[in-house]
Amino acid sequence: MPATRLFVLALLGALPLFLDLSAPASAQTPRSAAGLSADQAERKSVELRQGMSSEEVEKLLGKPRRTALKNGGSTSAPAGQGTLQWTYSWPGTYSTRGSLNVVFGAATPEQWRVNSWEWSGY
Repeated sequence: MPATRLFVLALLGALPLFLDLSAPASAQTPRSAAGLSADQAERKSVELRQGMSSEEVEKLLGKPRRTALKNGGSTSAPAGQGTLQWTYSWPGTYSTRGSLNVVFGAATPEQWRVNSWEWSGY
């Protein structure tokens, strides 16, 4: 009996580790992969500037949720030509806050610079 009791006590003690006892998801602020809330990202996006490097954008906004590389429709485009798009999104936020798209152009084949950005859903 003491071994069984000890086992039950150990399981009860470990129960909080297995259950998420934090606030329900609906009460939490949705965050992107970068860890920013939509409100924080909206405030920080004001600091975006044309010509910023991808490293500077990552430092400002964190890692994007999605990325896309486009070569302008040409399968024979040389390396380094085309656009790189980073998408930051916050699932479950109001419809007015869709996602932030940052578009980079290649300065060199390995260095990307901001061309433009826009909030979709506005």
